[in-house]
Amino acid sequence: MDMSGSTGRLPRFRSPSFLSSLAAVLRELRTTLALAIPITAGHVGQILLQLTDSVMIGRLGAVSLAGAAFAGTLFGFIYVTSLGLLSAVSVRAAFAHGAGRPRDAGEVLRHGLMLAGLEGVVFATLIQFLSHHLEWFGQPPEVARAAQPFLALIGWSLIPGLLFLALKNYYEALNRPWVPMTWMFAGLLVNLCLNWVLLYGHLGAPALGLVGSGWSTLTSRAVILGGLALHLSRSAGFAHAHPERWLANLVPAEFRAQLALGLPVSAQLLFEVGLFTAAALLMGWLGTVPLAAHQIALSCASTTFMFPLGLSIALSVRVGQARGAGDTHRIRSIGLGGIGMGAAIMGGFALVFVFGGRMIAAGFIADPAVVDLATRLLVVAGIFQIFDGTQVTSIGALRGLADVRGPTVITFVGYWLLALPAARWLGFELGYGPPGVWAGMALGLGVCAVLLLWRFVHKTRAAG
Repeated sequence: MDMSGSTGRLPRFRSPSFLSSLAAVLRELRTTLALAIPITAGHVGQILLQLTDSVMIGRLGAVSLAGAAFAGTLFGFIYVTSLGLLSAVSVRAAFAHGAGRPRDAGEVLRHGLMLAGLEGVVFATLIQFLSHHLEWFGQPPEVARAAQPFLALIGWSLIPGLLFLALKNYYEALNRPWVPMTWMFAGLLVNLCLNWVLLYGHLGAPALGLVGSGWSTLTSRAVILGGLALHLSRSAGFAHAHPERWLANLVPAEFRAQLALGLPVSAQLLFEVGLFTAAALLMGWLGTVPLAAHQIALSCASTTFMFPLGLSIALSVRVGQARGAGDTHRIRSIGLGGIGMGAAIMGGFALVFVFGGRMIAAGFIADPAVVDLATRLLVVAGIFQIFDGTQVTSIGALRGLADVRGPTVITFVGYWLLALPAARWLGFELGYGPPGVWAGMALGLGVCAVLLLWRFVHKTRAAG
C-alpha cells in the first residue's frame, strides 16, 4: 500500500492570462463550495447545540450553568487535541481517492478508526481521573460538585464522538459530506429531546438535572456513530472503498504517517485555544465588564468562524484529491479560490459587526456599560476575523499539500510570540484596555494570515 502521500515536487507553474486564471479559480470555487456547505452546516449545528444546551441548563440555576461551563472547558481542551490527530484521515483518504486507489482510502479509515478508539479510551480515562480531582482547578466547591458527574459522562462520549469524527472525515474525503451532516443533525435532535426529558423530568422520567444533560450527550453521540456506521456497511456506493479486510493486521507505517500529519495540527489548535484562554485571563484582570464584553465579541466571532472553517476542511480535501490525481496545475486555483472566498465572507460579517455591533451586543445583555464596550470590541473583531478567516483557509490548503510543520511554527510565533505580548502591551502598557487586547490578537493573526498565504503561493509556484 503506497500511502506516502507524496507525489514528488510540483512542477513550476506557468503564467496564464489573468482572465483564464480567474475563470479557473471560479470554476474550482463552485466545487469547493459544494463540499464546504454541508461541512459548514454541521459546524453551525454544533454551535446551535452548545447554545441550546446553555439555555436549557441555565434554567436549572447559576451553579448548574457554571458547572457545565467548567466541565466544558476541560473537555474542550482535550477534545481539540483529538480533532487535530484525526485530521490526517481527511488528507490521506482524499489523496488516495484522488489517486484512484479507493481501497487505500479504506485502509486509511481502518487505521484512523483504531487511532480514534485508542484516543477515545485514553482521553476518556484521563477525564475520569480529572473528574475526581476538580479541586486542583480552584473552582467553588458547589461548582465542582455539579461538574463532576457531568464531566465523567461527557468524557465517555469521547469514544463514540471520535469514532464518528474519523468516519465523517472519510466521507468528506470521498465527496459525500451530506451523509455525516444528516446524522449529525439527527444526533442534535436526539440530544435536544433527551435534554428536555432528563433535565426537567418530563414524560415520567426522573429530573436528573445536569447529569441528565450528560446522559443526553453520551446517547446522542452513540446514535450518530451507529447511524453513520450502519450507512457505511449497507451503502453499495462505498463497497469499492472498503479495506480488503477490516480485521487484517495493522500497518505501523500508516499509523506513523497519520501521526506525522495529525500531531502538528493538534499543536496548531492548542496554540489557538491557548491564545484565547490567555486573552480571557487578561480581560479578567481588567474587570468584570471587560470580561463580559469580551465574551460577547468572542461568541460572535466564534460563530462566524464556522464558515471559513468549513471552507478550510473542504480545501484540505480538494487539494489532497488534486495531489493524488497528479493534477498539480489545479491546486493553486483551488486554494486561492477558497482563501479568497473565506476573506470575502468574513469581510461581509465585518461590516455587520461594524454597523450592527450595538444591536448585536444589546441582544446579549442589557447592561449599558457592557453593551458600549462590546460594541467597540466588535469593530476590532471585524478586522480580526478577516485575518482569522484567511489564516484558517490557508492552513487548510497547506494541509492538503501535507504541509503541516511549517504552519505549526508560524502559528506558534504569530499567536504566542507576537499576538499575546502585543495584546498585553497594547491593553496594559499603553492603556488601551480591552480594545488593545483585541488589537494585539488581530496583529498576530494578521501576520499569520500573510505568512500562511505567502507559503501556499510559494509552495504551489515552486514545490510541493
